[in-house]
Amino acid sequence: MADEDAGGPRVGAGIRRRRRSLDLTLADVAARSGLSSPFLSQIENDRARPSMRSLQRVADALGTTAVQLLASAEPPRTVDLVRADEASALDPSDEARVRPLVRGHHQLHALEFTGDHDGTREFRHRNDELMYVADGAAEVEAEGRGYRLVRGDTLYLTGGVAHRWRATAPGTRVLLVAVADHIEATGDPRA
Repeated sequence: MADEDAGGPRVGAGIRRRRRSLDLTLADVAARSGLSSPFLSQIENDRARPSMRSLQRVADALGTTAVQLLASAEPPRTVDLVRADEASALDPSDEARVRPLVRGHHQLHALEFTGDHDGTREFRHRNDELMYVADGAAEVEAEGRGYRLVRGDTLYLTGGVAHRWRATAPGTRVLLVAVADHIEATGDPRA
């Protein structure tokens, strides 16, 4: 059996590849993200693990998403078991924890968010997304409407729908499953 790295996957190499593909320096990314060049260097060299908020700032600076950076942290596998106690690729001291449930670059992304989440950040994904509240409660704003979700509730969002969400109860755990951005949707059902 393969023995996984107890520290969890590292996002540094994926961030470095993306930065270099855009012909950006660490100073460029620092200026765009508001993070320091030394901290970005530590992330790229896997000497520091960013919080989800920092990873989102890096993703914005690189014109991608945190999900894509997490997906690039590991190679795709045809069969992959993610254990419940496996570490996240992100800072373990961060109150808001994110754990990839599908690792690598695949047609599907799945993440588990536990704890607080930045409810001010707006998301708009190219493809469809499903939110499932496994524990606690969350509020979602989509297309100008608010939705209160409790344990066991599911919310489906068609690709392109702007939305934001936040946990509203301690210990909230939300599962997000989405069709990957690199997959071409078959058509807009609203058209």
